[in-house]
Amino acid sequence: MKFTDGNWMMQPGVRALSPSMAYEAEAEHDSLVVHAPLFPIHGRWSMLDGPLVTVRYSAPCEDVIRVNISHFLGERERSPQFEVNESVGFNPCVSAGDQSLCLRSGRLSVCIPDRKRWAVDFAADGRILTRSGERSMAMVEKAGDGVHMREQLDLGVGEYVYGLGERFTPFIKNGQTVDTWNRDGGTGSEQAYKNVPFYMTNRGYGVFVNQPENVSFEIASERVSKVQFSVKGNSLEYFVIYGPTPKEVLEMYTALTGRPALPPAWSFGLWLTTSFTTSYDEATVTEFIQGMEDRDLPLSVFHFDCFWMREFHWCDFKWDERVFPDPPAMLSRLKARGLKVCVWINPYIAERSRLFADGVSNGYFLKRADGSVWQTDQWQPGMAIVDFTNPAACEWYASKLKALLDMGVDAFKTDFGERIPTDVVYFDGSDPYKQHNYYSYDYNKVVFDLLVRERGEGDAVLFARSGTVGSQKLPVHWGGDCNSTFESMAESLRGGLSLCLSGFGFWSHDIGGFEGTPDPTVYKRWIAFGMLSSHSRLHGSTSYRVPWVYDDEAVDTLRFFTKLKCRLMPTIFQAAVEAHESGTPVMRAMLVEFPEDPTCAYLDRQYMLGESLLVAPVMSGDGFVEYYVPEGAWTNYLTGDVVLGPVWRRENHGFLSVPILVRPNTVLAVGNVDYKPDYDYHEGVTFEIYEISDGASLVVTVPAQFGTRALSLDVTRKGNSLSASASGIVGSWRLLLVNAVASVVYGNASSSVIARGSLIEPAEGVTAVELTMKNTRK
Repeated sequence: MKFTDGNWMMQPGVRALSPSMAYEAEAEHDSLVVHAPLFPIHGRWSMLDGPLVTVRYSAPCEDVIRVNISHFLGERERSPQFEVNESVGFNPCVSAGDQSLCLRSGRLSVCIPDRKRWAVDFAADGRILTRSGERSMAMVEKAGDGVHMREQLDLGVGEYVYGLGERFTPFIKNGQTVDTWNRDGGTGSEQAYKNVPFYMTNRGYGVFVNQPENVSFEIASERVSKVQFSVKGNSLEYFVIYGPTPKEVLEMYTALTGRPALPPAWSFGLWLTTSFTTSYDEATVTEFIQGMEDRDLPLSVFHFDCFWMREFHWCDFKWDERVFPDPPAMLSRLKARGLKVCVWINPYIAERSRLFADGVSNGYFLKRADGSVWQTDQWQPGMAIVDFTNPAACEWYASKLKALLDMGVDAFKTDFGERIPTDVVYFDGSDPYKQHNYYSYDYNKVVFDLLVRERGEGDAVLFARSGTVGSQKLPVHWGGDCNSTFESMAESLRGGLSLCLSGFGFWSHDIGGFEGTPDPTVYKRWIAFGMLSSHSRLHGSTSYRVPWVYDDEAVDTLRFFTKLKCRLMPTIFQAAVEAHESGTPVMRAMLVEFPEDPTCAYLDRQYMLGESLLVAPVMSGDGFVEYYVPEGAWTNYLTGDVVLGPVWRRENHGFLSVPILVRPNTVLAVGNVDYKPDYDYHEGVTFEIYEISDGASLVVTVPAQFGTRALSLDVTRKGNSLSASASGIVGSWRLLLVNAVASVVYGNASSSVIARGSLIEPAEGVTAVELTMKNTRK
């Protein structure tokens, strides 16, 4: 929200009052409390009839500082509030002198250097990260719109802002106005399904605004050298988080707000859906699944979209028996094929639903101020919205889903949750403005918690659309309604990269686009992008997405990339474990891995899949793609060609190709199964060794599956000597030395090996291999 009229004037009816000085301060054991008048002090007479703000600086953990700005301390704090984790017993260092005030948390500090002149510096490792300067913090009175609290933090020269949730607008947020208000706007607008009031910059820090309601950001827009954020009301709280790398910022942010659960390995395989408004019954479903099997197309999950329930009855969680006469038997047949089953749901109950009367009589729905049920005709005639602040309503809703789990359903696509009204009354008295975005968290948490209870922590997964702070704990999320065009493919990737810079570890999208029917070229190019994403789903609106309705080449393309993803699962699943344990996403903007490379600050048409694979989707009808390769000798995974960076590349690719480059100094774990994503990754794994530098020592981990222990391989190079030592679960394993020739010794045997020509296969029980490298790239 903009308050000013250029540099010097305010908009009509707007008055901004800013702290003039740190008039009084108190150093407490865990915080620094500053009382700042919002007017200049010239004498006792000027201390009357004016506002004052209390600013409390504290630290929930090292390298994080909390700033709480309050006017009218007697106001009742209204729910909901984001869940924030704090380190028990952690106390920052606080000092309050006659001239300056300071609080230090690990390497990060906040200081007011001159108590007589308001300015606040956030510094770390000997440099100022950002500053709230004179007239930056303010209480803003706006005629007809009440009071707003505002903060402005400086941006330096060349400083760029990222994140703020799943945003489909330009990747770098400088120059944009962002309102964090969940909306059902598709991927082609400035609106977003998943709004997160958290941003990071390329200067090594992030800012989390701890306000569930709409936070209005002006990012180098109203003030081109500042990030401004404001909320309506008399208080504002935010955290400054120091990295200094993007990975460390995300690690600290997700430590505060929660890390993603680890999705089951089967969820990383291919999902196929009925599509939305297409006509289907059990025979259609069986035809699709059999068609995939006949064409050797690995399929992991089949998803039933909206019309598994009868029209006008959404949601009653009852199969439409006109087209699915015996759901338990049908699900049993699907499970016998080795498939998991997902069904579409949302939190809206239509008047014709068999559950509507029960929800009304028991008070399970959002209400109007007069006590009547809030209803609308948008989406379903006369529909009501489940009130998830009511524990009984949560239990009631979950019980309907449990019946589906008992029937054989494995996962839920938790659609919608954005169109939540504010002229409502919640069971627990929650503020409807704060609850608007937070509703998405409550809704998905009820469903996810049920899956954890019924399926276990390692087997719970959603396919969710809406979200906010904390929703990253409830994976996975997909990008919503996109068009079937290359432009929409690009905007989807921008949204995913922004979301993954906002604490979310897993993200997906509709392969081929949702709206309309994609041109076969768009469909085939999107397949490569989709199968090289965290999660992969074929889904559409009015047309089917099985590949044979396009052409035979589409079938071949889907087979190639689906099998490729299955083989890469030891590496992809280890990236998933990292997302779960540290908050680093599976799909990473280039700046996450290469923060020191200024070119990577801009890149939004390519990404890193885990830490070692660079992927550049082809988004053109002629097959040309331009992408950037950072410094080093990178290897094209599909061809073995070496690309020396830093360099921009322009290449032409067929449908069975896409730039997938392996980072130098990488040991890539590749599985021996290409027909499913969930298998014992350590059994028969091949360790592919790429461009190991002299003196390098690397450890690669193959994650555990099905109760096994992880397998680790230590690789060290000294001169022309390369040693590899395996530990953990050591069964049959192999080495592939890429772009090098070597002699190998293990036991009493030796031989020669040429990369991509033959494999080093230690005998059963052999855990160490030594190689003498004959020819390797320097």
